[in-house]
Amino acid sequence: MQMSVNGYKSETRLTVRYAETDMMGIVHHSRYYPWFEMARTDWIKKAGISYSEMERMGILLPLTETQCKYIYGLRYEDEVLVTCSVSRLTIARVEFQYEVYRLPDMKKVSEGATKHGFTDKELRPINLKKTFPKIWDSLSELV
Repeated sequence: MQMSVNGYKSETRLTVRYAETDMMGIVHHSRYYPWFEMARTDWIKKAGISYSEMERMGILLPLTETQCKYIYGLRYEDEVLVTCSVSRLTIARVEFQYEVYRLPDMKKVSEGATKHGFTDKELRPINLKKTFPKIWDSLSELV
């Protein structure tokens, strides 16, 4: 079973910190992935569960692939909006899409994606729908 997106999109706001910039004065490319993680965490919270709760239950989401396109540089103290949505949800995998905007003009500065598998604590793949049907239902309702 596969579900595609047109559902919920989370919005995470942040301010660029000085430590996130490089010698050119722009946000270092490595900083976007922690922002994606923040947005992904916010998206999952909308399903009524936190990442840490999922881990306590034995559900892990190891990263299998990442991608980021840098369109325009951000600078220290820029206000930022990071959106997150699910582009694909299956019983064994989930793919998130991200868009990063500079505020207040909503200029898109980056877009990216991460792919994850649903596994147990030993990193063995699990069928989320079968093993944790309530979690599956909560996530799939947002997609």
